[in-house]
Amino acid sequence: MGIKNFFANALSDMKENAKAQHEADKAEFEAVKAESKANFEENRGHNTFAKAKADAKKSWDDAHMSPSERTAKMREDCGARVDAAKARQEAANARYDAAKKK
Repeated sequence: MGIKNFFANALSDMKENAKAQHEADKAEFEAVKAESKANFEENRGHNTFAKAKADAKKSWDDAHMSPSERTAKMREDCGARVDAAKARQEAANARYDAAKKK
């Protein structure tokens, strides 16, 4: 009976974790959607020909990279993302420590 309860509890925990993750994903998606709407409204009518041309050139250059250049760019971007995530984690840990000392 102990093994049966163990698996029942494990499956129940997995179900609750999946629900929590789904809620977090939904909240993040809604935040990104709201930010995108705000960015669109802020930039409406401000997209100049020069900016559009610069964006098109960047897109064209990205499309015509060699595989080694693309790999280097992806690694650079991933490194930046990891650094940003570590900074966010350090900030969160500092907030946690401050809240714990109260």
